This record gives sequence, structure tokens and C-alpha cells, in this order.
Amino acid sequence: MQITHLGGADCVTGSCHLLQANGLNIMVDCGAVQGNDTAVPMERWPVQPCDIDYLFLTHAHVDHIGQVPDLIDKGFKGVIICTHPTLEILFPMLEDAMGFSDRNPSQIEKIKASLEDLAWGFEYGRTFDLKAGIRFKLGNAGHILGSCFIRFESSDPPWSVVFSGDLGPPDTPILPAPDISDPCDLLILESTYGDRLHGDRKERVGRLGRILLKALSDNGKVFVPVFALGRCQELIYEMDRIFGGWEQAEKIPVFVDSPLGLQITNIYSKLSEYWDGEAKALLDAGDHPIDFKNLYAVENHGSHAQLTDIKGPAVILAGSGMCTGGRIVNHLKKGLEDRRNDLLFVGYQAQGTPGRDIVRYSKTRGGYVRLEGKRINIKARVHELTGYSAHADQKDLVNWVNAMEKRPKGIRLVHGDPEAKQALFKRLFS
Repeated sequence: MQITHLGGADCVTGSCHLLQANGLNIMVDCGAVQGNDTAVPMERWPVQPCDIDYLFLTHAHVDHIGQVPDLIDKGFKGVIICTHPTLEILFPMLEDAMGFSDRNPSQIEKIKASLEDLAWGFEYGRTFDLKAGIRFKLGNAGHILGSCFIRFESSDPPWSVVFSGDLGPPDTPILPAPDISDPCDLLILESTYGDRLHGDRKERVGRLGRILLKALSDNGKVFVPVFALGRCQELIYEMDRIFGGWEQAEKIPVFVDSPLGLQITNIYSKLSEYWDGEAKALLDAGDHPIDFKNLYAVENHGSHAQLTDIKGPAVILAGSGMCTGGRIVNHLKKGLEDRRNDLLFVGYQAQGTPGRDIVRYSKTRGGYVRLEGKRINIKARVHELTGYSAHADQKDLVNWVNAMEKRPKGIRLVHGDPEAKQALFKRLFS
């Protein structure tokens, strides 16, 4: 058995891992890099795309699936394996990503047709036979809807390996807590927040409520850059809980200015069988957990253009989550220089992204950021709520490993900056 990390080994984005065992070439994730992160170019991979037998997808975030169209373009004809919810989400996520590429509509349709033929959904918690004596099992990772960790095993020769994918904290809104993995010889473990602690959910919901109350008191706008998948739905869920206790909530519109976010939210609603007990109980009681009275969908570009000029108070959720493009950029170009406004980051900001620059330079006098080549002074208040991360923190990761019936013989850390990996390594082996 040999594992080669082609992306995400020493950074957070671009996850791509090659497992070569029992004569098979098995790839786990095929993600796009963001910001200054780097990955091994496809032409320098140790195997050609046409020689890859299986591609397993841990979940449908672009930094784990973004290179799948390129893989197909270059001759991949193997089987794509993921969970049933990920299969539902995969198509809109990749179609959106391909819309930012140089592919024409017919090329996009050709890749979508290939995906229809190659991709298959599987259940959580069941062991399936692959080929050459290899078996696999998907466990719920609690990161986003459909996310999984993957355990591969073989009896001849005997070996087992688990790829954690991205693990979520045990109290992510809407989602059940991560399953615990069966024992393994080698664990490939993510380390995104290996050097941080998030705090409990009540604390972060309380802080979100306090930020919103203060931010909206001066009739400004609150901009929230969100990832269309996962973070958007979690924030809708929490705002529904928060605004339900405010008398003034009826005067505060919340706009979801993300066509993809709206599409994914509809998929989340359709797949309520995968929700946690809390969300299911709310639905059974007649309180839809990701819908409320003053929640508005911004579906077309004309409505988006009008929204950039409205007066506050208002909350605007828009992509992209790292401000690298999308509708949030238009909002920030107009609203970041207004002191009445607030900008709330609720997710990881990769090195080299505008989001990372805004966080950094908002703390300096005269700070500014360049958006689409234009210098924008940062006068709005900038907040970070890392407690809303969909990633497990250091304590969660250590607890997940320790909960296994038997500690892995080896642990290899990926999907983290060097500092996070080093801190988690010390915690795991101290």
C-alpha cells in the first residue's frame, strides 16, 4: 500500500490523495486550490487520469471536488463514489464551478453527462466490496450534508487506512455529530484548526446575536461572505433562532444573495432524513429550521444590483466565502467604506485571498483591500466568528481519535497550515 498526497498535504485547500494498493489506483478527493495554496499539477501525477480506477469524494466543497471536470477532460473513466447526499449536491456545485472556467456550454454539458454515468451514491455505515480484495465503508463526518470519512481495508495482504476528509464539530447546526471510525493501521487526518478551540455552540450563537444587535442598531448593513454549501444553511438556521426572540426582527430583512446557496438550501430541505434530531424536531413542530418570515431570496442579477443600493438595516449573505469573486464583491465595493456597515467572517480565509487581506488590514490604521483591481478603504467594522467553522477544532480532533476502539498505528496530518499541523501533532503525541 502506498499513499501519495497530490494536494492538501501542507495547506488547507486542494485536497487530493492517491492510494495505490492491490494493483488498484484509488483517488480520494480531487480539489481545487485557493489563494496561495499549491498542489501537484495533474501532468506530474504518478498515474495518468485514465489509469485511475476509482475516485472517492468525501464531500462536495470545491476544494475537494473542483478538479473533477479536469480529471474527466484528461481521460478519467473510472467510478466516482460518494454518499447519496453528496451525489445530489455534486452536480450544482460543479456546474457552478465550471461556469467560472473557459469551457463553453457544450463542453459543460458533456462533463455533466460523464458525471451522470460515472458517479454513484452509497449508504453510510455499510461495508462494500471494491475489487482485488479491497473493501470500503463510509462514515458520517458531520462537516456538511453528505460529508464522510472513508475506511479502506484488505485482508490479503492485511492493511487498513482511514481518510478523515473534513470532520465537523459535534454540535454543527442541522447535522448529526461525526461517527466514530473503526480502528485502522493508518489514519490520514485533517488539521485545519489543529491549533484552535472554537468554544461551545451557545457561546457562538450568543456572540452572533450580540454582533447582529449592535451592528443593526445604527441602521447599517451586515455583510456575511458565505460558502453556498454548509455555512449558508447553518447561518439561516441560527438566525431563525436568534431573530425569533427579537421584537424588532420583523423590521430586519435577511437576504440570501447567492443562486447556488438557494439551490443548495433547497437540497438540504429535501434531504431532511439526514438532519440531526434537533432540526427534525423543529420541522415536526411546524417550525422549518432553514426558513423564516423575513428571509428573502435574491435569484437574478437585476435583483442583486438593486440590493447593493438598498439602505439598512439589513443582513446580506452572499458568496464567495473568501471574497475571491461572486456577488459579495459588489456589496463590499459599495459598502466596505461606510462606517455604519459591518462585515462578518464566519469561515476560514486562505492565504492570498481578499478575505484574508480584509481581516489582516482591518486591524491597521488606513487599511484597505483591492477588489477587482480597485482600492477599497476598510471603514466598516470587521468581525471574525471562527466558532462557526464547520471544521472540528483541536479538542474535537483529538477526542475523535481517542474515541476509536484502538488507536491507529500511524497518524498522518494533512489539510492544515504548518502551524496547525505542528500544534495538533504535539497534542496527539504528548
